[in-house]
Parts: sequence; C-alpha cells; structure tokens
Amino acid sequence: MNERIRELAVQSGMSKLVDSWEYERFAELIIRECVNREALLGAIARGWCSEKNSHKTMDPDLAVAIFDEVEQQIRQQFGVE
Repeated sequence: MNERIRELAVQSGMSKLVDSWEYERFAELIIRECVNREALLGAIARGWCSEKNSHKTMDPDLAVAIFDEVEQQIRQQFGVE
C-alpha cells in the first residue's frame, strides 16, 4: 500500500477501524472518482469558459493534456494504477 494512503488512514483514525485491505480499497475508489475523465475535462472547460477567460479560444488537445497530467500526478501521489 502507498505510504501516503497509510498516513491518511492513520490520521483519520480509520486504520483502527478496518484492516489495511479495506481502507486501501476505499482510498482507491476515492482516487478513481477524483480522476474521472469527464468530470475533470468538464471542470477544465468551465474554467476556460468562465467570464474571466470568455475571450479565449479553448484548445481541446491542451485540455486533454492538462487532464492527463493531473491524473498522472494524483495516481503517482497515492500509488494507484
């Protein structure tokens, strides 16, 4: 299990409540939800379409590249494939 997941489980007190497999699986499910492709691409698009950026043109390839980088960082941080 990723050390960061273990640290967070200990901080939350969860490690005292369930075995390591259960909280590791719980963490994986949360992380997978956080890297939901459609949700993150939607958030990127909304940022581009905000009033502050309304005069800019969105580059779909750049949006996907941003998502890929964010996803990779989250997965690396928590050791989730």
